[in-house]
Amino acid sequence: MLSLATLGQTGARRAVTGTRGRFVRDNSCFSTRLPECHFVPKTRKMGLSISCSSSSSNRYRCLTASAFHRRFSSSPKADQKTPSYSYVIVGAGSAGCVLANRLTEDAHESVLLLEAGPKDMWLGSLRLSWKIHMPAALTYNLCDDKFNWYYHILPQAHMDNRVMYWPRGRVWGGSSSLNAMVYIRGHAEDYNRWQREGAEGWDYEHCLPYFRKAQCHELGENRYRGGSGPLHVSRGKTNHPLHKAFIEAGRQTGYPFTDDMNGYQQEGLGWMDMTIHKGKRWSTASAYLRPALGRPNLKAEVHCLTTKILFDGSRAVGVEYAQNGQTKRVFAEKEVILSGGAINSPQLLMMSGVGNADDLKQLDIPVIQHLPGVGSNLQDHLELYIQQQCTQPITLYKAQKPFHMVKIGLEWLSLFTGYGATAHLESGGFIRSRPNVTHPDIQFHFLPSQVIDHGRVASKIEAYQVHVGPMRSTSVGWMKLKSTNPLDHPILQPNYLSTDIDVWEFRECVKLSREIFAQKAFDAFRGPEVQPGPQVQSDAEIDAFVRRKADSAYHPSCTCKMGSPSDPMAVVDSNTRVLGLERLRVVDASIMPSIVSGNLNAPTIMIAEKAADVIRGRPPLVDSGVPVYRPLTLDTQR
Repeated sequence: MLSLATLGQTGARRAVTGTRGRFVRDNSCFSTRLPECHFVPKTRKMGLSISCSSSSSNRYRCLTASAFHRRFSSSPKADQKTPSYSYVIVGAGSAGCVLANRLTEDAHESVLLLEAGPKDMWLGSLRLSWKIHMPAALTYNLCDDKFNWYYHILPQAHMDNRVMYWPRGRVWGGSSSLNAMVYIRGHAEDYNRWQREGAEGWDYEHCLPYFRKAQCHELGENRYRGGSGPLHVSRGKTNHPLHKAFIEAGRQTGYPFTDDMNGYQQEGLGWMDMTIHKGKRWSTASAYLRPALGRPNLKAEVHCLTTKILFDGSRAVGVEYAQNGQTKRVFAEKEVILSGGAINSPQLLMMSGVGNADDLKQLDIPVIQHLPGVGSNLQDHLELYIQQQCTQPITLYKAQKPFHMVKIGLEWLSLFTGYGATAHLESGGFIRSRPNVTHPDIQFHFLPSQVIDHGRVASKIEAYQVHVGPMRSTSVGWMKLKSTNPLDHPILQPNYLSTDIDVWEFRECVKLSREIFAQKAFDAFRGPEVQPGPQVQSDAEIDAFVRRKADSAYHPSCTCKMGSPSDPMAVVDSNTRVLGLERLRVVDASIMPSIVSGNLNAPTIMIAEKAADVIRGRPPLVDSGVPVYRPLTLDTQR
C-alpha cells in the first residue's frame, strides 16, 4: 500500500517550498507542496506535527504559530512533501463512495478518500470475498468485527436494561457492504417534513431527481425510477410460495397491493427492491468507487483511522489519521467532508473540538465551535420478529444445513445464481397503525426463515417470520465521547421505548402482524406460533414481550441534523456545511433532520448525490408536481 506521507524522518532541518495548487505525480499519488512547510519528526512522546506558514494571505496552518514554537522550536526538520488534495473525504461508505465518484468527474479536482477498514475484495476477487458479495451470506459480517465497528449501546431502561448490538460497516462500501440489500426510499412526506424542519431545498420534489439519478432499475425508467444510474436495483427471483402467501394475506386483511413501494404508492404490501445485480451485492463500492478508481485524480486509502480535523481558526484545512502504526496528516485545499456515518462523523467532530462545549471541556478538548446538536437527536428504528412454524418443508431451514450450504455456495461461486444470489427479503410493505395517520408508519419485511439473535444462532425449525416495527418513533437519544482515545467507542443512548406512544405502536405491530398471518393465504403453511407464542395475549404480556425481544433495525441517524442556522440544535446548513466553520461538511445519514419511513441506505445515497451537486456548484435538480398516493379516507386504519 502506498503511503501518502512518510513524515518524521531524521535529517537536516530544511524548508520545503512550492506552489500551492500545482499537483505533482509522486509515487502514484497526487500531492502539492505548501509554502514553507516545516516537518517535525516523531518523538517517543509526540505524534507527527506540521506547521505551515507563508507571507501570503492564503496559507495553511495546522497549529498556531505560538503553539508551534512552544512545542517544537527545538525539533529538527526533514525535507518532505506534504500530500494535499482538493477534497479529503473521511469514510468510504454509502455516502463517501458516491462523493468520491462524483467529485472526481471534474478532472481538475483531486480527492483523497480515507477508510478506516479494509477493501471489500481480497486479492481483487469477488469470489474470495464471498462473505460480502454473496447476498445470502449477509449474517456472517453482521456477526464479525472484521468489517464491522461492532458497537453496543447503553443498557435500555425501558427494555429490561438490555445492552443491544449495533453493527456498522467498516469496509469499502460501509454498511452497504453489510446490510440486507433492501432498497427503500421512504415516503414523499418524509422529505416534505425535512423542509418544514429547516432543511431548505430537501423536499420531495428536490430529492426524487437524485434518487432517479443514482438508480438503474431492472424494470426500466419512469417518473419515479431511474434507468441509467450506477446503482443497480432488482426484484427477487425465487418466486417463493411463502412470499406470495404474505402478499396475498395482506390483500385478504384489507391492505392494497403496491407494485412499487418506492414509486407512486408506498402504502400496501408487495415485492421489495434490492441492491443486488447479477446475483451479487451491489454496494456503493461496486456502484461508485470501483468504476472511479482508475481516475488519476482519486486516491483511496484503507486502514486509515481519522483522529482529528485540523483547523486554522474556524477553517478546516485537513485531517490527521493513523495508518500502519504511523500518524499522518493531509491537507484539503477546498474542503474536508465527513462521511463516516451517524456514529463516526459526530465522534470525529467532537474529538476535533466541535460539539457541546461543556462536554468537550470535561474531556479537556479545546473547543473550536460550540454546537450542542453534535451527537444529539439520535434516532433509530426498532423491530420485532413475529415467527410462525411452517407445516411444509419449504423454508430456508434445510438450506442452512452444512451439506446444502456447500451446494449453494458452489453454485454461487461458479454462476452467481441460486439461493446464494438473494438475501431472501423479497416481499414486504407499509401500513398505517391507526386512523388519521397521513402516511404509513409501520414497515414489514417478510422472510421465509427463522432468524435468532441477529443470525448468530442457527435456525431451529421450519418457520417463517415478518420483521415489523414503527417507522417514526418519538423516542430520541444521544451519543457522547467516552474518552479522547479515538479507538474507544462512543457512549450510545437511543432511549428506546421511552414514550407511551412508542409502546402502543409496538403493541399494534404485534397485533397487526398476527392478523396477517391468520389469513386464509397461510392456511396451507401455518403451524403453531413460535414468537411471541400463544401464551402472549394481553396488552401487558405483549408489552413485556416487546421489551424482551425488540431490537435495532440498524438505522442510527440524525446526530448532525441539517437545519436552519437559527435552530440551536442544527449542526449543518441546507448545503451540508458545518455551522460556524469554513470548508467543512458532513454528508451521510447523520444529517437527516428526522428519520425517514423506511431503510436508510437509499436515502443516504440520495443525500450524497444531491450534496455532490451542491459542492460542485451545480444548480439543483427538481421535479415539481409528482403525484403521490393519498388514502381515500383517513377515518379508518386501512
